[in-house]
Amino acid sequence: MNNTLKKTIVSSIDNSLSPFVQLKNINLTDCQWTSGFWAEKFKTCEEVMVPYMGEVLCGDIGHALNNFKIAAGEKEGEHKGMFWHDGDFYKFIEAKIYVYAQNKNSKILEEIDNYINIISKAQEADGYLQTQIQLRPEVDRYENRKYHEMYNTGHLLITACVHYRVTGQRNFLDIAIKHATLLHTIFMPETKHYGRFGFNQTQIMGLVELYRTTDDKKYLELAERFINNRGKYAVEHTDTTIGYPIGDMVQERTPLRESSEAVGHAVLALYYYAGAADVASETGEKELIDALDRLWINVTQKKMYLTGAVGQAHYGASTNLDMIEEGFINEYMMPNMTAYNETCANICNAMFSYRMLGLHGESKYADIMELVLYNSALSGISIKGDSYFYANPLRMLNNTRDYHAHENVTETPNREPYLSCFCCPPNLVRTIAQVSGWTYSIAKNGIAINLFGSSVLKTKLADESSLIMHQDTEYPWKGLVKLTIEECKETAFDIMIRIPSWAIDSKIMVNGSETNVAVTAGKYATINRIWKKGDTVVLDMPMEIQIIEGHPRIEEIRNQIAVKRGPIVYCIESPDLPKHTNILEVYFDKKQPLVAKHQPDFLGGVTTLEGKLLVRKDKSESMYRTVQTPEFETYKTQLVPYFAWSNRGQAEMTVFMPVVWE
Repeated sequence: MNNTLKKTIVSSIDNSLSPFVQLKNINLTDCQWTSGFWAEKFKTCEEVMVPYMGEVLCGDIGHALNNFKIAAGEKEGEHKGMFWHDGDFYKFIEAKIYVYAQNKNSKILEEIDNYINIISKAQEADGYLQTQIQLRPEVDRYENRKYHEMYNTGHLLITACVHYRVTGQRNFLDIAIKHATLLHTIFMPETKHYGRFGFNQTQIMGLVELYRTTDDKKYLELAERFINNRGKYAVEHTDTTIGYPIGDMVQERTPLRESSEAVGHAVLALYYYAGAADVASETGEKELIDALDRLWINVTQKKMYLTGAVGQAHYGASTNLDMIEEGFINEYMMPNMTAYNETCANICNAMFSYRMLGLHGESKYADIMELVLYNSALSGISIKGDSYFYANPLRMLNNTRDYHAHENVTETPNREPYLSCFCCPPNLVRTIAQVSGWTYSIAKNGIAINLFGSSVLKTKLADESSLIMHQDTEYPWKGLVKLTIEECKETAFDIMIRIPSWAIDSKIMVNGSETNVAVTAGKYATINRIWKKGDTVVLDMPMEIQIIEGHPRIEEIRNQIAVKRGPIVYCIESPDLPKHTNILEVYFDKKQPLVAKHQPDFLGGVTTLEGKLLVRKDKSESMYRTVQTPEFETYKTQLVPYFAWSNRGQAEMTVFMPVVWE
């Protein structure tokens, strides 16, 4: 290991020295929100989301810190929570680190150091650290993969690397190095017992980050070993697999380099792909990148909802007829009411695309990042920031399912203040805390603008020259974005501006004049020139209301439409309908226009779409019925952003509505 550790970037992904990356990540603190949508979300994250989560996880309800205290000998008791609860706590710490990186509140750092001290005492002498095993004397280390040791390991390594990069302190990093060295000792040798073990792929991302931080190549080699082991062994139950589904569920039937279809548990799959993308950014292996390209297309073009959500079903089967949970089913099989769409899976979709953006430098990946962030990620948390959805369906009906049918029901009619399966909340909160770091990337000869939000950027380009640039916008409610150069080098460089795929007929002005730069929806518009202080670039994206239909193979939404404006997907919610109206009685009238109206004091400040919908009056409870001409009445109402639904009490909701064209 290199004695000089790399404290180069305050981010969960340090690709600053990765040789096969087109767009490299900025330092998280290089971009500071100034006002608007994401500034407000970060403020809620700082003031509500992270403190509330701390109260839960550090108390008796969440019990996560208690588990470490018991393992450390500081408290009596037994392990509580899911097997992956350690990892959830690490994600919470990661979110706190990002908040500290922005506000430099020393109290936060003291709290984190206290957690690390307890975690250090819980760690065993040889580096092993898994409270769900340490507190169960009847279970041995790495006895059965159902205990999710690898998932916890991955988040330990990631969080420790981020902590070192932000603080310069080694107290958490040394814990991670000790643990990862043990992992290498056990899993690097070729053994049948451990060959199928690493099924929850977070450890791959963590090992790559540890390699990037320490420059010790053995961690990268171990990450690649976990990739190479998938699809290598017979798919059959052994003593290491009993108690958890096998095969496609855990990505072990087909070697990754031969894969072309996303299968199995959506989170396991997408963490796997994200980790493989991290490995590819270091090795440049074409076969690996080609497989990731195929899988990205399969996910986003054949198995993704309009909101960017993924993982269509709670229970189902893969195309190879392996049982799956919380995951991908057949292409174009997209139920709305029973759509699972775990918040973690949606976030993982954005994480995978973020890495693919780095590898290829193409704006289509940032399109998916943005789609998820504004829709299927934010829907997982309330406007206030203290209650959560695990599943994110596109239609909700009251009294249609038993939410207590069995102990593994994670779907809920309302957001809940605590979920016993707590993986999603800290995953979402750590993402909100670091979105500023996703907003810009360093290109080979300039800067790329991936996301839009009022901010100030103070960074260094690839040649180490300084760049200070302001972004002013009311996005996502308005399509005008203004960039102003405050400081830059004296030679020419590129400003690459993502033109979203929906932003047809966008225009760019430089210093008030039109340019001859190609402005194409779905691509970066690249402006190369000698820039100087005071130069401005204005991007004007038409915020047209778009009526969206699905592929004809998506049977459930044939002759139904959804409404989208800019990056925001809209829905109709029962508080905006006549009393006792069933959401299934609502039809969209194509002849009636919708008008955007910004309401700063409604649902945290959103733009709604006002207009008239049709409510069907002839009703029947029969499963099948004879029909003549349906009877409708017109009702003036509003559509709200999908992410903001269920903030006005329990409600019915739908994204897709049947349409009356004439």
